[in-house]
Amino acid sequence: MPNWNQPLSRLPDATDVLVVGSGPAGSAAARVLAQAGRSVVLVDAQTFPRDKTCGDGLVPDTHAALRRLGVIDEVLQRAQGAAAARCLAPNGRHVDVAGELAVLPRRELDALLCRAAVDAGALHAAPARFVAPLRGDSGHVTGALLDDGHTQRPLTARWLVLATGAGTGPLAALGLCQRKSPSCMAIRGYVRHTDPDMAAAVGGLRFVWHPTLRDGYGWIFEGPDHTYNLGTGVLVGQLDEDRGKPPRNLRRMFDDFVAIDPVAARLVREGTMVGELKGAPLRCDLEGATWTAPGVLVVGDAVGATYSFSGEGIGKAMETGIAAAQALIAHPDDAAAVEAAYRASLQALKPRFDMYRQAASFNRHPWLLNIMVWRANQSPRILAKLSDILNERRLPGSLLTWRGVRSMLLP
Repeated sequence: MPNWNQPLSRLPDATDVLVVGSGPAGSAAARVLAQAGRSVVLVDAQTFPRDKTCGDGLVPDTHAALRRLGVIDEVLQRAQGAAAARCLAPNGRHVDVAGELAVLPRRELDALLCRAAVDAGALHAAPARFVAPLRGDSGHVTGALLDDGHTQRPLTARWLVLATGAGTGPLAALGLCQRKSPSCMAIRGYVRHTDPDMAAAVGGLRFVWHPTLRDGYGWIFEGPDHTYNLGTGVLVGQLDEDRGKPPRNLRRMFDDFVAIDPVAARLVREGTMVGELKGAPLRCDLEGATWTAPGVLVVGDAVGATYSFSGEGIGKAMETGIAAAQALIAHPDDAAAVEAAYRASLQALKPRFDMYRQAASFNRHPWLLNIMVWRANQSPRILAKLSDILNERRLPGSLLTWRGVRSMLLP
């Protein structure tokens, strides 16, 4: 594969756009820009392919972004498809919500997206760690100083697209970090289980709410080759330490999940662990960072493109990367217009993020799921609304808020 993980020393001295971070957001931006004929350098601190701690679920907004990038068919050929999200309430009842769903480990997904950017004409270098911004006389960012572990070199660019994930180091170096602590935390592991009836027991993308998992939920997603991603997360949009409580022990929360869910217990008891449990921070709600600065657009998890209710962020990360690229393409000679256009794109997404933050009540008060599951199994209308929410045809405020709970109690 040409230009795949090439050394930092082989990059040009300058480019139109330097994209730092080769995850979904950065690779999406690089592909769209390269397809439009822009010179793009895409760099990452790790050599690809590399692991990434994530639930690996590809929900409908992810499918939509993959279609826009022209890679949906290749992704789905590798992924394990699912017909529904199975939502389990604390009382043990469940409802299956139909949606366009699949599972693919991030190691494979991110490598595929990065290669798609390279295929479009972007140059990719790794390892190449962001050290510091370069600035012109006016203070505008004009590129970055990069480090491959042996040497450092500057790379100048008209624009820097920052796609460095939840870590705050690059944000702080650019003066764009508004909150250092993450919004949420999650932990996941992989278990291989070859019994063919395990998939039926999981029931699709399996989500489990329970008082023991208060402030979050547990999940089991079947991936390719009989390998299951299971984990738990503190997903309330504001971590316990920010609310004056001691931080939640994620490993203990994972063990609690295995103890309360019989399918998780069987999976761990009978299956084979693949690797170790790994945790990761999340930045949510399009908050915690300044979205733009002269010469800089911030995308993906760095800008908080993750829903605090569900912890899902792959699709929205790609959407922000695509939006950044489109702003740069639409206004090639007007920096102020680029920033304004990108901010407008994020502002258009903000109401959905705000609604999902309100929906975090279901994580804080898991008994609410008893009501939702009960009513959804009784009412095709409510089940259809849940499917519309999952498939982003409807805002979550219609059901996943206190007002929505009251509406579910009405005939």
